[in-house]
Amino acid sequence: MSSTVNLHAIAPAQVLRGAGAWQESLPRISALCQRPLVLGRSSNTAALRDRLLADLRRGGLAPLAGELRFDCCEADLTRLAAEAAAGAGTDAVVAIGGGKVLDAGKLLAHRLGLACITVPTSAATCAGWTALANLYSPQGAFQGDVALDRCPDLLVFDHGLVRQAPARTLASGIADAMAKWYEASVSSGGSGDGLVQQAVQQARVLRDQLLLDGVEAMAAPSSEAWVRVAEASALTAGLIGGVGGAGCRTVAAHAVHNGLTQLAACHGALHGEKVGFGVLVQLRLEELLRANHLAAQARRQLIALFRSLALPVNLDDLGLAASSLGELRQVCAFACRPGSDLHRLPFPVSETDLLAALVSTMAGVPVPPALSPSRESGS
Repeated sequence: MSSTVNLHAIAPAQVLRGAGAWQESLPRISALCQRPLVLGRSSNTAALRDRLLADLRRGGLAPLAGELRFDCCEADLTRLAAEAAAGAGTDAVVAIGGGKVLDAGKLLAHRLGLACITVPTSAATCAGWTALANLYSPQGAFQGDVALDRCPDLLVFDHGLVRQAPARTLASGIADAMAKWYEASVSSGGSGDGLVQQAVQQARVLRDQLLLDGVEAMAAPSSEAWVRVAEASALTAGLIGGVGGAGCRTVAAHAVHNGLTQLAACHGALHGEKVGFGVLVQLRLEELLRANHLAAQARRQLIALFRSLALPVNLDDLGLAASSLGELRQVCAFACRPGSDLHRLPFPVSETDLLAALVSTMAGVPVPPALSPSRESGS
């Protein structure tokens, strides 16, 4: 019997999900705080945040509005911590927005010892669930991740709020959640830990559900398929990480994402779009370095799905058609740096190996037309 003690921050203390979850959450928020800092960023959600702020005020709270200027970065966090301190009696952080806003809210609450409430406005990531935050530079380059001592105190996943997000965000969430299986099945390393095994199998079930329901969910946002896929992407994906803990970590797909963020030309791509492309790169590495035919089959299957969802499948789709060899080497150098998640692969990968995989994700597959230039930019 193993004597190792593992700490798992598995889930938010409370999760409200469904149509009308926000209104149902107001008494619970009031029980957690009286003067929360309400954090947001995107101008696209400013009107929505104003409405939710008004709801909090009608509920008897005295919220303080806070605005991110960049991605989740130290400059913003330092400024917001000072604003929270100046707002005497600030007792919680309510983060309303996409993944980077949710990460900033969690990290700020963690540092200040405040209650944390997350309110996702899209299903693009599982950031509303997890005890983890990613830090970026003010320019949007990934710098590192921070493990938090707990998941949020309350997660409010209101279907009405999430449905207002651009369809592109759900496609991104599908790609990000899909990575759970391809990364956890590798990083678990055949673990004998029962919780890790169960988390990996749940990641497989998650992948299968996304394959079955993803296209319908995108086509019919009023359908039950949409509910299943949105909750799978924003909730179940986070649960898998919580149950699996350190035994179900990110691998090459997220390492590629982290490398891609070093290029300004890629900042218009959403987190999950870069991660989904990273899954294709990870599978391509399996093919090139281990002659893994199952990986080749999985890559072709995912390319078909990603095409149907207008997700990137090659560098051109990511806006990197004009990138120089030096820039691509910069991506590979960052992804392969010491301590990178990429080194959780069960075989060594050099920068040259990664570059070969990066430029050949479409090997053996007919080249698709370029993604529409009208795709909305996001963060």
